Amino acid sequence: MAVAEDNGLTYETVLYMKQRPDRAALEQLVSMLEDPVEDLVRKDSKFKKLGLDPEDYIGDAVAVVDLLEAHPALLQRPVLVRGRRAIVGRPRDRTREFLS
Repeated sequence: MAVAEDNGLTYETVLYMKQRPDRAALEQLVSMLEDPVEDLVRKDSKFKKLGLDPEDYIGDAVAVVDLLEAHPALLQRPVLVRGRRAIVGRPRDRTREFLS
């Protein structure tokens, strides 16, 4: 958000745990994503606790959407959307480049 403010851009913050994205929203996000689809999934302790294998999501948009629909906390963040393009905003330097 600081990068957007530094560049004088307005932005909308979506609190995904309060406004859970539905399947259509996730599919749209995947269609705009410039990163590999599996980058949308956080491979954190919850991912491991669920016994998931990262290999199962490589290049598989349907599997990623299924997973994020069932477990929205696994959505990587931040995800930045500008026009018809989207990226995972990590590392932070990518954010500045994407927004400029």
